[in-house]
Amino acid sequence: MNEEILLTKEGYDAKVAELDELITVKRPEVAERLKEAISYGDISENAEYDSAKNEQAELEEKIIVIENIIKHAKIISVKGSRGDKDRVTLGRKVKAKNGKDQSEYTIVGSAEADPFEGKLSNESPVGAALLGAKIGEKVTVTLPDGSTTKYEIVSVG
Repeated sequence: MNEEILLTKEGYDAKVAELDELITVKRPEVAERLKEAISYGDISENAEYDSAKNEQAELEEKIIVIENIIKHAKIISVKGSRGDKDRVTLGRKVKAKNGKDQSEYTIVGSAEADPFEGKLSNESPVGAALLGAKIGEKVTVTLPDGSTTKYEIVSVG
C-alpha cells in the first residue's frame, strides 16, 4: 500500500495518539497477560493463554495498520483560495439539506471517516457527490442500491 492516505490534521494527530497508546499502554498490558497465562503451566489446554495470544495478534495487526496510515498520510489543508470559501472541499464542514432534513458533515479521507461522528469519506457516495459543490447548489447522490437522492448545500465552513 503505497498510495497517499488523506487525513485532516486532527485525524493525523488522533492516529499518532492512538498508536502511542497501543504501543506504550496496551502492548505491555497484553504482554503481562500472556506472561501470567504462561505461568499457569500447560499451554496446550490453557484458555487464558489462547485468549492472550489472540489479543496480542490483533493488537500487533492494529499497530501495523496505524503505522502504515501514518507513514502514507497526507494532511489535508482546508485553507483554499478565496474562490473556494463557498465550495465543499476535503477537510471542510458542510451543511446540506435532504428534503426537510439538514445534516452537517466534515468531508475527510477514508481512513478517518466515521459517519456516526459526521465525518464522511470523500469516497462515499454522499461525500463524493458533495465534493466541489457550492453553497446553494443541488447535487444528486446515487446510492449503493441504485436509487438517487438530492442534497442542497446550505453552508460550507
